[in-house]
Amino acid sequence: MGFGQGLSGLSAAAQNLDVIGNNIANSATVGFKSSSASFADVYAANSRVGLGVQVSGINQRFSVGNVKVTGGQFDIAIDGAKGLFRLQEKDGSLVYSRNGEFFADKNGYIVNAQGQQLTGYVGGADSTTLGALTVPTGNIAPRATSEATTKANFDANAPIISEVDIPEQLGAVTLTPADTGVPDAPAYYRVSSSGTLSWFDAAGNATSSPANGKYTSGNGLQVELTGGQIIAGSFDTNAPNNAYAAAQTGRPFSPTDPKSYTHSLPIPVYDSLGNTHQLTQYFVKRDGAAGLQSQWDVHYTLDGLPVNEPAGGGPVQMVFDSAGRMISAAETTIVMNAPGFAGAPAEPLAIRLDYSGSTQFGGGFTPSFTQSGYPTGEYSGLSIAATGEVIAAYTNGETQIVGVVALGDFRNLQGLKPVGGNAWIETSESGPVLVGRPGGNGLAVLKGQALEESNVDMSQELVNMIVAQRTYQANAQSIKTHDQVLQTLITMR
Repeated sequence: MGFGQGLSGLSAAAQNLDVIGNNIANSATVGFKSSSASFADVYAANSRVGLGVQVSGINQRFSVGNVKVTGGQFDIAIDGAKGLFRLQEKDGSLVYSRNGEFFADKNGYIVNAQGQQLTGYVGGADSTTLGALTVPTGNIAPRATSEATTKANFDANAPIISEVDIPEQLGAVTLTPADTGVPDAPAYYRVSSSGTLSWFDAAGNATSSPANGKYTSGNGLQVELTGGQIIAGSFDTNAPNNAYAAAQTGRPFSPTDPKSYTHSLPIPVYDSLGNTHQLTQYFVKRDGAAGLQSQWDVHYTLDGLPVNEPAGGGPVQMVFDSAGRMISAAETTIVMNAPGFAGAPAEPLAIRLDYSGSTQFGGGFTPSFTQSGYPTGEYSGLSIAATGEVIAAYTNGETQIVGVVALGDFRNLQGLKPVGGNAWIETSESGPVLVGRPGGNGLAVLKGQALEESNVDMSQELVNMIVAQRTYQANAQSIKTHDQVLQTLITMR
């Protein structure tokens, strides 16, 4: 019996050394999970003395290894304890691994060194279809511009531009002589650049000055006139109906006449073929209608050609109140029926324009804009988001989600069966796989361009090796001792 006990100890210690040696050998294997041997004693029925030891199981430690940034385009690390990559063999069977060293094969599939294909949700960010993930090829389709936003401050002090000629408008003020208290008829005046007053009748004909003397103007201000000139006091020439306005020459809007508009803003837009066009917005400050503080007309050209104005037959009107806030509708839609070039016809281009947030303050014209279209672009690279999205980048600056990496988890990881190649397969002991997206349902998140290192603790393994060696030596000594006892019995007479 003693020999059997010692032999079982030697066998168990040897297997323990095998496990430790395997851990040390795989200390640099990406995603490797170290193992440890568990032991149990052996008893015969109705025996009070044990028959030795047996290896009851080889347990893998699924603790998380260090995450190392590699910069590899297809490298992926699972940054957390829960989750394994779901890999598809060439025969369609599935295996699971924590090794995230991937690359693109000749067919565009994302695979590991064993040729196993990384699987996930294919067809877009919201897809629920599981399949092998692939690297996109070809160009991304262009998107026609459907929306554009313009947020700007329009200069409140910009001069008004009139479409038609405006004759000179004389200021009018009613004066009440201090000696009579009876208001005179309105006196019409013009102010020169030097501040000299000239007087006219209601028809605009030059006339004699009001009499010398002291007066009260219609707004209650005291003035004293001599020769028709104010020598003391003042009256408010900015009061309603009192302001003098010089004659203006009308300038109907024309994109070729810079004096016919106040500001212009060119922005790029794209048609259904991805061709670039220049949409130019022209802003013209107008004299506001009664009760309105300020009005701006907006005209449009596409590649220098006029664009049909929106429904209503005229330019878009932007109206601002006395606080500089826009009080008119912020959105409008313009349509270009044939935006394409010769030989490259494109679909009609309808763009919803949004001016929300625009202001009119006493400052410069400060525009900003966005638009929703883009041209076609070639595939240029791939990146992996923390939540598993496989994001393709293109030369036009756009990105597109082409799939989502799927992770699998099991209720009993110890029930998984190792099959080599740093992979496991599902068994009845592990339970069915639970598939989900990284970061959801308790699954770990991912880290792109990084790998999870082996979780082998080299110092601990070396200590374990010493202990296993001593155990082996002790069991060998046990066999030797039993041999000596047996020899003693044999030599007895």
